[in-house]
Amino acid sequence: MRRSLAFLALSLVWTSFASAQDWARARLDKSPRHQEWVTVKHGGRSVQCFVVYPEVKDKAPAVLLIHEIFGATDWARDAADQVAAAGYIAIEPDLVSGLAPNGGGTSDFSGQSAVIKAVSALPPDQVTADLDAAADYIEAQPSCNGHLAVAGFCWGGGQSFRFATHRADLKAAFVFYGPPPAQGLEQIGCPVYGFYAGNDARISSTVPATVARMKAAGKPYEHVIYDGAGHGFMRAGEDPAGTPANKEAHDAGWEKLLAVLKGI
Repeated sequence: MRRSLAFLALSLVWTSFASAQDWARARLDKSPRHQEWVTVKHGGRSVQCFVVYPEVKDKAPAVLLIHEIFGATDWARDAADQVAAAGYIAIEPDLVSGLAPNGGGTSDFSGQSAVIKAVSALPPDQVTADLDAAADYIEAQPSCNGHLAVAGFCWGGGQSFRFATHRADLKAAFVFYGPPPAQGLEQIGCPVYGFYAGNDARISSTVPATVARMKAAGKPYEHVIYDGAGHGFMRAGEDPAGTPANKEAHDAGWEKLLAVLKGI
């Protein structure tokens, strides 16, 4: 009985979270752009990646997107579609590919808490290898001009920062409310752009030390903290029920992202 009630509770939480992103799914379903799931393999591992191509005449740069701790949700995939709408090839690997029951990914877990647990437990080396495989795949596509940037959100923001310490050919790294890596800043070879929320002390309080560390390492780092916004404002700012501060932060962050991408 208790197990049944617990399962029901988890199902309701997952259903509630999924329903909260119906607006993202509806927008994604209406997109005119070519979207596809591809399987990228490295070693003995297979990673499902969501790819969206822009409707452009010439070869385009690519953006590797790293999802939140909630996995490859409807909003995460819609973010990839928005990047493609702006003229860039977008690829977003589902980093919990193969870890759900029956070898599934994000959508195959029993609930949100199960996804969070799986994402939180991912080995850093595996994450790096998955991201490398996705980056290699998209750079090899005929429509890619060979330029690559990385952008991550929440948990993915921290991974974006960490990936910049590893991947030498990145043109830019965008860190949306994610913590800095504990080491390796001196190995970063591209500008890093940080986007943080004023009402998110857990993450924003790390910014002064990050500024100092990046300066000491001689690495370019620009950051902004949006007053009144909360953690996750890029998603919450698109939610019809989002607060004005989150919407303003989202719009400003998106504008900055696109401005930088135009220069890569």
